[in-house]
Amino acid sequence: MTSPTYGPSCTNLDLAAFEATREAVAKDQQIGRGSFTTVTTWEDGARSRTVARSFTIDTDEPAPLGGSDRAIDPMELILASLGTCLSIGWVPQAAKRGVDFRRLEIRVDGDYDLRGYLAIDDGIRPGFAALRYTVDVDTDAPAAVLDEIRRAAEATSPMFDNILRPTAIEGRVNPA
Repeated sequence: MTSPTYGPSCTNLDLAAFEATREAVAKDQQIGRGSFTTVTTWEDGARSRTVARSFTIDTDEPAPLGGSDRAIDPMELILASLGTCLSIGWVPQAAKRGVDFRRLEIRVDGDYDLRGYLAIDDGIRPGFAALRYTVDVDTDAPAAVLDEIRRAAEATSPMFDNILRPTAIEGRVNPA
């Protein structure tokens, strides 16, 4: 019998639901196919609001780039997406191995050069030149198990995959 947990714990993940979904998708690949949709609406200046399902995310640019600095920058969303996706991946991988965390924190840093974004130098990309992440974890698990969890989380992270490998993008304009 599992004792009740108080506070954050990998045991709070519904691993049975996770595994049931995995088994269902393994049996019928159509179950695992789908899509997400977001709708972003320009608000004012550099501010936009994105709706994803029933959630909203506001974005803005820092003041030096003409924004009002009232919300997260879209580049920071990339960092947050990678960090949160890896964090989500660490939990089931740890739970499967009987590992729990007292604390798990993932810091993601990205280097950019505004000369690309500001169209000053065509040889410099407008996006990040490099991304790095660091996992700070408080646990009793040995380093070898943590490295195993890290590799498994990277291998199954949709954001890690989308950032690491090119994803086809198609755009079109629908004039009013």
